[in-house]
Amino acid sequence: MAEEDAKENTAAQAAPQVQMRVLGQFIRDLSFENVMAQKGVSGDVQPEISVQVNLDAKKRPADHQYEVSIKLNLKSKAKGLEDILFLCELDYCGLFHVEGVAEDQLHPFLMIECPRMLFPFLRRIVSDVTRDGGYPPVNLDNIDFVSLYRNELMRRQAEAQKTEA
Repeated sequence: MAEEDAKENTAAQAAPQVQMRVLGQFIRDLSFENVMAQKGVSGDVQPEISVQVNLDAKKRPADHQYEVSIKLNLKSKAKGLEDILFLCELDYCGLFHVEGVAEDQLHPFLMIECPRMLFPFLRRIVSDVTRDGGYPPVNLDNIDFVSLYRNELMRRQAEAQKTEA
């Protein structure tokens, strides 16, 4: 038993410790278009909101530093109608220092863990912007970044198979 514990301790010491720090975060681009107000339409409507999320990550010139961005597109229509109420586009970025992640695990780490760190701030911005635009604040549901990552991998594999055929 003591031998197994010693082996586990040695293995744990040999594996590098994962370190992640948020160095900064910022809005790269933000657009809120209040279509309904521009048309001069008012009244009580039930919004129906569709959300699209895209992720991107790239290496920065400094060692172990990466930029991760979440691009969010919200489109709100009046429930049961085709009238667009508002459009919101947000490109939110974080700068991260990441060490101790195996090379084959770096991409999933950047596309899953880093967006998880940014999401609460992005959610707050969307809530404030929609409220300030004259609508009830949009409180985004949590995003399953693991599922989003897997879906993107499957999409890329399907594309690669189409080009090979």
